[in-house]
Amino acid sequence: MATLTSTTSQDLKLRRHQLKRRRQLRIVQTLWRSLLICAMAGGTLWLVTRPNWVISDPEQITVLGNEYLSTPSVRSLVPLDYPQPLLEIQPQALRQAIEAQSPITQAIVTRQLLPPGLTVEVQERRPVALVQPGSRTSIHGFEPNGEGLVDDQGFWLPYSSYTDLAEMPTLPTLTVVALSDHIREDWPEIYQELARSATEIFEIDFQMPNNIIIKTELGKVHLGSYHPHRFKQQMQVLAAMRTLPTHIQPSDIDYIDLQSPNAPAIQLR
Repeated sequence: MATLTSTTSQDLKLRRHQLKRRRQLRIVQTLWRSLLICAMAGGTLWLVTRPNWVISDPEQITVLGNEYLSTPSVRSLVPLDYPQPLLEIQPQALRQAIEAQSPITQAIVTRQLLPPGLTVEVQERRPVALVQPGSRTSIHGFEPNGEGLVDDQGFWLPYSSYTDLAEMPTLPTLTVVALSDHIREDWPEIYQELARSATEIFEIDFQMPNNIIIKTELGKVHLGSYHPHRFKQQMQVLAAMRTLPTHIQPSDIDYIDLQSPNAPAIQLR
């Protein structure tokens, strides 16, 4: 009985000693792991704060997704003071600043460590028409926008946004004369009807708000003032007039009067 008790006591001591060593080993492993993580974090921080880990030149910005804007133009939209430590750059703030520029509708900015730089992926506004100011400086109190471009949602894009128009893949064939901030509110609906028209339309002139004039393959068309429902009806009537009587040539037409789409008229020269 004494032998059994002695053996049990020795086993318990050995087990306690083993458990104590395991705990000590786990503590040592935890300490080493923590030291390793701290060393890696410190090393990374040291590396990225070295002179080689800064954005010192726009060439370190990679641009993706641009079609109308040149790469230097997109880089110029990134508000950075060079040189800029990589860790101090806030991609979210840069994204918001880039999207505030008229030619850009969406941007994604990411930092890259090797090699140090930025990647800027953009989604541009697609111009659908050229904008000309017209000859009138003020239209019923609304100042027309200057020369530029406009997208399908009515965002006016000055030519200064584009370094070289010749580099654009395609320039719009539609021209808008005297586009004002007031008209741009209705532009999405206006452009939708123009784009779906079966008649080719080259220009829409808003210089006289009480008589909007469009230039088409049939000649000039007087529309009167803009009313959404009537404008849609006018475009439908214009499409039906593509088949003019054979005795009327487009060169004989001074203008087509669609101010009353239910009673279209042709003014001959």
